[in-house]
Amino acid sequence: MSDFTSGFWNWYVALITVLSILGCGILLWSQSRYKVRLGADGQPEKTTGHVWDEDLTELNTPMPRWWMGLFYLTIVFAIGYLVLYPGLGTYAGKLGWKSSAAYQREVKQANADYGPLFDKYLKQNIKTVARDPQAQAIGERLFLNYCAQCHGSDARGNKGYPNLTDKDWLYGGEPSVIKETIMKGRNGQMPPMGAALGADSDVENVAHYVRSLSGLTADPVKVAFGKPKFGACAACHGADAHGNQALGAPNLTDKVWLYGGSAETVMETIRKGRNNTMPAWGEFLGEGKSHVLAAYVWGLSNEDQLK
Repeated sequence: MSDFTSGFWNWYVALITVLSILGCGILLWSQSRYKVRLGADGQPEKTTGHVWDEDLTELNTPMPRWWMGLFYLTIVFAIGYLVLYPGLGTYAGKLGWKSSAAYQREVKQANADYGPLFDKYLKQNIKTVARDPQAQAIGERLFLNYCAQCHGSDARGNKGYPNLTDKDWLYGGEPSVIKETIMKGRNGQMPPMGAALGADSDVENVAHYVRSLSGLTADPVKVAFGKPKFGACAACHGADAHGNQALGAPNLTDKVWLYGGSAETVMETIRKGRNNTMPAWGEFLGEGKSHVLAAYVWGLSNEDQLK
């Protein structure tokens, strides 16, 4: 976007806008003139002389004056609008109106209207908020607006985006941890381990060993060779491969796979690593909305505790 910060574009947009309005005015003026076509006898003809399909004749009649007047009126309106409001490049308009300022006024009004409601929920613990039907409805709307693009409208995630309806949590599923994740975001990194393991056959062996941990089909011979090589992964995933929530390292003994559990996908993960980013929403949503949203997300995987 840096290409569009030049002052040239200001004049370019303004010039195109002015020429477009001027062109419309010239076109309208040229078409509003009644051109009389004279026949051989010197009398005005009622047609332009254009005939299609033997009998389809174009009449020589001008456009209605009321229609022309409306068209001229739109041009006058456009000129008045561009004087009062932004539209000519960086010209701010006489009224100084800005979309950002209008947005800030709406946000301020919304905070004044709904701030007390969120403050009320903020004083309650997240599990209590999760049991409030009104808070759940608000949390669902927040989720659909800001979270569904990645996690899906049903919160079951997608490739690379975790399912929020199960009890498998990379950083822990406690309400306070979920709220921290929403407000501060997460940056999960799996470093590429291909070079550390050495030969490509070792990568394949480790992949088969990892698949065997969760009961997936694996070659027993490759599993045997891959097990000692897994030591390079134990620093994050643990010697028992149960993961480490402090690091966001997943449990490799269950059947939950963020990118898929096929041998090819596991090998790709080992070779190239993974880098996942969960954006921080705290500054945008504020603590009150994040609190309610955390309650909704916690409730997705704890429906048995909402009654």
